[in-house]
Amino acid sequence: MSLPVLVVLVVFGIALSVAAVHFTGGTTTATLAGEDQALARFAEDFPDEKPGAVRLTADSHAAFLELGSKRCGIVQSIGDCFLTRIVTPHDILALTREGNAVSLRLNDFTWKGGNFVFADEAGALAMAAALHGHDRIREAA
Repeated sequence: MSLPVLVVLVVFGIALSVAAVHFTGGTTTATLAGEDQALARFAEDFPDEKPGAVRLTADSHAAFLELGSKRCGIVQSIGDCFLTRIVTPHDILALTREGNAVSLRLNDFTWKGGNFVFADEAGALAMAAALHGHDRIREAA
């Protein structure tokens, strides 16, 4: 078999594989239906925790659950699944808030954090305050 034919077959095979994943839903991102789903998903991994307020991001791809003692539970969509974790001030490398957007960087190689947009500024401020308190939140310039 000649090299150009082999190249065409490989390229076609890769394109076919990518298309199959895309059209079967492999590229979808999980979305939280509401606070109840976030609480239920968090309870699966942390059944002993009793979350307080739940704050969903504007796109419903993440939820932040207040746990008290400057701890926060997070339910975050990763592909078509959800990652859950508990974050403490010790885990945070950087936390900034600008309006209704919060940027969170974590000291963890498994999940580095992300940028989260809330429906309003109050939601972003409450989430940031639950993790650090008003005096330690850096406002973005």
